[in-house]
Amino acid sequence: MKKVLHIKRKKKNTSDSYWQDFEFVTDDEAATVATALRELPVTWEHSCLQKKCGACAMVINNKPRLACDARLAELKGEIVTIEPLRKFPVIEDLLVDRASLMERLKSNRSWFQASASITGEEIAFESAKCLQCGLCLEVCPNFYNEGDFGGMALMSGMSQIMSKAGKVQHKQLKKDYKKNVYNGCGKSLACRDICPAGIEMEKLLVKNTAASLWNKWDM
Repeated sequence: MKKVLHIKRKKKNTSDSYWQDFEFVTDDEAATVATALRELPVTWEHSCLQKKCGACAMVINNKPRLACDARLAELKGEIVTIEPLRKFPVIEDLLVDRASLMERLKSNRSWFQASASITGEEIAFESAKCLQCGLCLEVCPNFYNEGDFGGMALMSGMSQIMSKAGKVQHKQLKKDYKKNVYNGCGKSLACRDICPAGIEMEKLLVKNTAASLWNKWDM
């Protein structure tokens, strides 16, 4: 199998980007984009390469995907176009700065401030599958890096807290959720089909809204 990787690159500390082609040949039918990138002099981020960490998020053939989950044999045509995520600042080549995701979690105080209850195991488990890869934000029509809206990436983090914290943190959680999630979400659910973890976005949206806006904490 032969593929030509058409990669959008950018040198560190520069603003101009350029395209470069690399030929990759392999007999491994299970080879992924990540397999090829590991053989190339291209800067990108990766860790587990097992669809567990979300580090290798990028745009492959105009679709946000994890490089470790994109098999070359399944990609149509000989040319595979690879770009960095478009909604985050590019550091170098395919490496982007997703620090805003963590900053949103920090600003929303998405951690336990008191003993948690044991209710809401189902929704907590669903939200815990989030990889914080940012692919949902890549396709979200309402997300931009400098705004308050945190999209489903922020909602997943808040879900774990909202399903466990009970009324102790209700006042602040309600305020943060309305400002940074509810008020910005247009419910297009573009995130639903792109999530590599298969999170049930509608379920999180309904449960979080009920908990935040109508004080229904038994999730």
